[in-house]
Amino acid sequence: MLSPARRDVAGIVDVVVIGAGISGLSAAHQLIGGGLSVTVLEAADHVGGRMATDVVDGFRLDRGAHLLNTSYPELRRTPGLRGLPLAPLAPGALVRADGRGYRVGDARGSRTVRGSARAPIGSTLDRARLGTTLNRLAATPASRLASRPETTAARALSARGFAPRTVEGFVRPLLAALLCDPELQTSSRCADLVLRGFARGRTCLPATGAASVPRRLAAGLPPGAVRLGTRAVRVAVNCVQTEDGTELPCRAVLVATGARAAAELLPGLRVPSFHEVTVLHHAAPVPPVREPVLVLDADRMGPVSHTLPVSEIDPSRAPAGRALVTSVVLGPPPDGAGDKTVRAHLAELYETSTDAWELLAVHNDPEAVPAMPAPHDLRRPARLLDGLYICGAHRTTSTPQGALLSARRAAHSILRDAVPHPADTPTPRAA
Repeated sequence: MLSPARRDVAGIVDVVVIGAGISGLSAAHQLIGGGLSVTVLEAADHVGGRMATDVVDGFRLDRGAHLLNTSYPELRRTPGLRGLPLAPLAPGALVRADGRGYRVGDARGSRTVRGSARAPIGSTLDRARLGTTLNRLAATPASRLASRPETTAARALSARGFAPRTVEGFVRPLLAALLCDPELQTSSRCADLVLRGFARGRTCLPATGAASVPRRLAAGLPPGAVRLGTRAVRVAVNCVQTEDGTELPCRAVLVATGARAAAELLPGLRVPSFHEVTVLHHAAPVPPVREPVLVLDADRMGPVSHTLPVSEIDPSRAPAGRALVTSVVLGPPPDGAGDKTVRAHLAELYETSTDAWELLAVHNDPEAVPAMPAPHDLRRPARLLDGLYICGAHRTTSTPQGALLSARRAAHSILRDAVPHPADTPTPRAA
């Protein structure tokens, strides 16, 4: 049984959190707020895990494809993230379909880009159905979506009220981008929740880079609470052993690493499959579009799934007088003349020349996003044993919202165990 707000003379900490990603840092905030002492161990030399940002020639380059949404309740509920600066995208998206660019999914309705006289995606009725279906999703409680019959996202789309042309021309490429799953084999429940978030809020980038999120969380913890460059190699319910042989006694352990690292510490834990993601950053002389918008490829005629004129969304990410474009390939980097192939595809998507664009960086992550095939348990338990807990995006939905929500569940589970229940309290004896 844990004891709230107690660190004994031997230096025993109440909870050791392994992993200083947003899940572990968020859990640490909530545990400290509940009166427990916490130490966070991180093997790397920086906090944030995959939410990292590099600075190259004055550009701020995220290593992963990190999109947030203003509808995420955990951004408001998590201590340390309230008031997090966000850079919102324009509603809807620019979609390349049938060889043309279309503006889809915002309050202005679908329209062609660059003044084309060609008809936009779907009929007037189809566009009305799109708006009605998105509004219905936005108003549906998350608990109801999570209880729907489960299949793959690809199979479920035809039953969600979208017109077939709208599915192929907008909803499918949008979900592929948000889930990082090009074939949409993700659980339909997870896809419904992600699409609901898109319908309810604004898609955003973290202002100044993805690393700003974990840095903000870490800055709000007590000095010395996070130990960088400290790899945990063995865990028990009351002790953590680090790579240098040090043993850290504690009253509980929370494993908040990625799925594979968690399985190395917890033998027998299931390791999911993953979606591989490659992120490419290009410097351009001028922005390819003068709008902070998500650009999707519905034709799937090239390697790029989606791309963002990042400096139009968040000007702080590029030096003055230059533009930053970030593009995502859902898979490994293109073979051979990869950058040439990508720039040719981007020229089609943006309808502009990319000859003068400069490749700044390529980041590939074979395990970027834990897969969520059906059936997928959205509420995997946080408590493994008395004194041993786990959290992370791989325990619920593979999104930043899922990572934060899993942290909250784990912290609540630990705090419940930390407070003696009436049945645990000894009955006073009469004198």
